[in-house]
Amino acid sequence: MKTLPALAAFFSLALLATAPAADDSKEKEQQTQKVLALVKEVQGQQKTIAENQGKIDEKLATIAEALRQARIFSSRGGK
Repeated sequence: MKTLPALAAFFSLALLATAPAADDSKEKEQQTQKVLALVKEVQGQQKTIAENQGKIDEKLATIAEALRQARIFSSRGGK
């Protein structure tokens, strides 16, 4: 007869021990979702940065070509 209360106490403690684990699991799932959302945001930002860098490179190439042509014309005009 004493084993029944002992078993009941054991299973009650086991249920109490697993209940916070379920909460931890939910918290971990929420954290995982937050991290995934942040990763997607960072990937979007990296894509935007790469596109902007491409635009900057194009503009620099245009400026470099204009400078090259200006140097050519200035060297011709000075003689």
